[in-house]
Amino acid sequence: MKKYIYIISAAGIIFCSCSSTNSLRLTVTQPAPVTVPPDIKKIAIINRSEINKQNEVIEVVDKIFSLEGKNLDKEGSSSGVTGLREAFLKYDRFSEVILQENRVSNNVGPGIFPAPILWNDVTKLCNALQVDAIFVLELFDTDSKISYTTSPVTKNTPLGKVTLLEHTAHMATFIKMGWRLYDPAHMDILDEYPYQTTLDFYGKGINPATAAAALTSRKDAVKQAARQAADQYALRIFPYSLRVARDYYVSGTNNFKIAKRKAQTGNWDGAAVHWNQEVNNPDEKIAGRACYNMAIISEINGDLNGAIEWAQKSYEQYSNRLALGYLKILKGRQVNEEILKVQNSHASK
Repeated sequence: MKKYIYIISAAGIIFCSCSSTNSLRLTVTQPAPVTVPPDIKKIAIINRSEINKQNEVIEVVDKIFSLEGKNLDKEGSSSGVTGLREAFLKYDRFSEVILQENRVSNNVGPGIFPAPILWNDVTKLCNALQVDAIFVLELFDTDSKISYTTSPVTKNTPLGKVTLLEHTAHMATFIKMGWRLYDPAHMDILDEYPYQTTLDFYGKGINPATAAAALTSRKDAVKQAARQAADQYALRIFPYSLRVARDYYVSGTNNFKIAKRKAQTGNWDGAAVHWNQEVNNPDEKIAGRACYNMAIISEINGDLNGAIEWAQKSYEQYSNRLALGYLKILKGRQVNEEILKVQNSHASK
């Protein structure tokens, strides 16, 4: 199984400011939104979104009012579960990924997130398929609204140029999807994820019927959107990178001015040498700024414990106005780092 390595960049882009601080951006790694236990190695993907026979009347009415094409929801949901399987195979997190026909009833109408599957049924299903967990597409529904506008256009005809009214049809198609991840060993729904998006389509013609007939690409677009949404959903079990902003002080003494120039060239360790010379400055304002900046360089270098110590000193001893908020951010990062250690150990097993 592949190991995923997430790299934290040492420094980012500098944005100059006319105030006493400048901003930098750096990349931090965030824990996956969903933690998958290491004993989950084989999974099945199930499409539960098809409406039961008892709700067919509701479904027929829904198709009339939502302007659905033939089998639009069926083909869209099929693309969704297929896309999720392809994504998991691509990312190589599980040793086996099974795509299974629906074996679980959906007793609600279109557009409604159904109640979770009973745990007894989840266990039976996992045993029958010999998998450790199941990803279930619980909901897939489309709803469309169409509108028309007209505008005068000039057409060349055998009789010369003629001004006609051109009709433009605009169709907005709303897609709703909903996923759950069931872990039968711990009887835990590890994830419940609703998703929705809107696709816009335009067609033109000499009358409303011709304009509407030009909306021919809708089904393919819905299927493609379902695949893309499934690919994004698959990433919820992986850590991800996030760009964050940090402020640091650039004024106070000559050391801060020199450090500013060094930071602008990416020489952060060189800047830290000058900040460190001011951490015991008799002027508490200057010392507080220097301690705060030392917290920044510690985070840049990946030393969260050191960053927390410097930020605490900046606030507790010198009442620096930025240090308290930054301290909360650092402690949050520290918690995330522990979660990441667990998630990365799971992924490597």
